[in-house]
Amino acid sequence: MAMHENGSGDEFTFNQRLLQEFYDSYDEELEMEFDDQRLGEGENAADHHKTWRKQYFRELLRLQGELVKLQDWVMRSGHRIVIIFEGRDAAGKGGVIKRITQRLNPRTCRVAALPAPNDRERTQWYFQRYIAHLPAAGEMVLFDRSWYNRAGVEKVMGFCSDAEYEEFFRSVPEFEKMLTRSGIQIIKYWFSITDEEQELRFLSRIHDPLKQWKLSPMDLESRRRWEDYTAAKEVMLKRTHIAEAPWWIVQGVDKKKARLNCINHLLQQVAYQEMETPTITLPPRNFSDDYKRTLLPETMIVPDLYD
Repeated sequence: MAMHENGSGDEFTFNQRLLQEFYDSYDEELEMEFDDQRLGEGENAADHHKTWRKQYFRELLRLQGELVKLQDWVMRSGHRIVIIFEGRDAAGKGGVIKRITQRLNPRTCRVAALPAPNDRERTQWYFQRYIAHLPAAGEMVLFDRSWYNRAGVEKVMGFCSDAEYEEFFRSVPEFEKMLTRSGIQIIKYWFSITDEEQELRFLSRIHDPLKQWKLSPMDLESRRRWEDYTAAKEVMLKRTHIAEAPWWIVQGVDKKKARLNCINHLLQQVAYQEMETPTITLPPRNFSDDYKRTLLPETMIVPDLYD
């Protein structure tokens, strides 16, 4: 376990927080298997953490139920939604995206996480490669980073010229206004964390072999250039916060609270309503007297190792 560079007086507290970060990461995996039955298990009322975790899971399940209603309304009404998630590396964007999409139909709720542009895409109109991912009627698209890469990583790392940077700020308000005029609702979130919290999350990834894949050389360089990213973020928010597509700031230091706050806020941005669902009746299976099931060879069967 890494020691914090500030003096020994802070080392215990820091390493306790780092350990909690490990625990939280595995909590995230447990969420995927969590169901209502577990919510009824006994708890020690004096254990605040366990109490909060149960409250978190209950509220998450409730909000995800509302997201299902939202998606049903979007599909039936033909509404189109783009949700943009931006923020520093390790700010929690992926975590909230996972919770939003966890129980939704992936056919009509998609995540767009584009890689760096290839040589051909670099010669295109800057917004061109994002257009193919915009929603059709009845769809929701969540951008895990977006065209705002130009205002952030491209600016800080020198991947665009000053002229391209300025042209982006001239174009993006008009681009987003054009999308909203066409009927696409744009919701933009910036996930904000502290310097100390990002350091802790990066250390957690470094020391956890299951999370090391999340770290790239670009992430490490972004850590060194914290102040440059701060300046770029401030300019971006100032120049692209428009009435048609305003920015919303999510306080992301507490990941669980950030997820609940973001999902709750998202639901408030859309005037959806619960749709009446038809009663579903399971039809009886047909039985044929001459039906015979073909036996498969044992060599095709996956070995049954677990009881």
